[in-house]
Amino acid sequence: LCFLSAFPIQNKRLCGGVVLPPLAVVGATLAPMDPQSFRSTMSDLALGTAMAAAARDYQKELLAQEQAQPSISGHNEVDLDELMDDPDLERMHAERIASLKKEAEKRQALERTGHGEYREVTEGDFLGEVTRSERVVCHFYHREFVRCKIVDKHLKSLAPKYFDTKFIKVDSENASFFVTKLAIKMLPCVIFFRDGIARDRLVGFQDLGGNDDFPTTVLENWLLKKGAILNWKTSEEDTGVTEAPRTLRSTNFADSDSE
Repeated sequence: LCFLSAFPIQNKRLCGGVVLPPLAVVGATLAPMDPQSFRSTMSDLALGTAMAAAARDYQKELLAQEQAQPSISGHNEVDLDELMDDPDLERMHAERIASLKKEAEKRQALERTGHGEYREVTEGDFLGEVTRSERVVCHFYHREFVRCKIVDKHLKSLAPKYFDTKFIKVDSENASFFVTKLAIKMLPCVIFFRDGIARDRLVGFQDLGGNDDFPTTVLENWLLKKGAILNWKTSEEDTGVTEAPRTLRSTNFADSDSE
């Protein structure tokens, strides 16, 4: 070691770039360095060397990543160009556009025939309204019956939701001909027509729980069950009505079911 000397050492000295602690001098002979202090000094030297090496490796890794980045971006651009020229993707895109266009045209056609809203129609317009649409829900009502107003509220909220079905109402007092033909004896009476034929009917609230405060979903579920409205997840073929028209009811039409 370079710290051997015949002269007293008063300050720290450098040996190989490492600062060493002062040595004790007895006469002309130097006392040996404390082992614990020596080990600590050498450990610091090793740690400093390792950290310097780690820093160099980290800088090299960052430089390699920066050099590789333009290459990766170039590959992405090539892949995107190839994807845009994919014939299968172009075909799927064209089919989707055609499907959306067809749906928009269908919706416009249904709007022209009164779909999407709950409307009142006269006796003179009733037959045309029922026969021009595949599915029609018609409410025969009386202006003074409370339960008829409850049905109005629920059907009004369902009409925009189920666009494939037409929702209308008819004042029973001003439609005596069809009230007689359809054998309507009690109000409220909701009749489901398909292709101009009366398929099923809801009279009063017996099938809705018998209470006036039932939620809209109760009536909605009844209509779904009868096929009067279509679940958006279900195809028209799966929900087609297969049962025969029900026999017209013969109950007396003296009062409302509200009474």
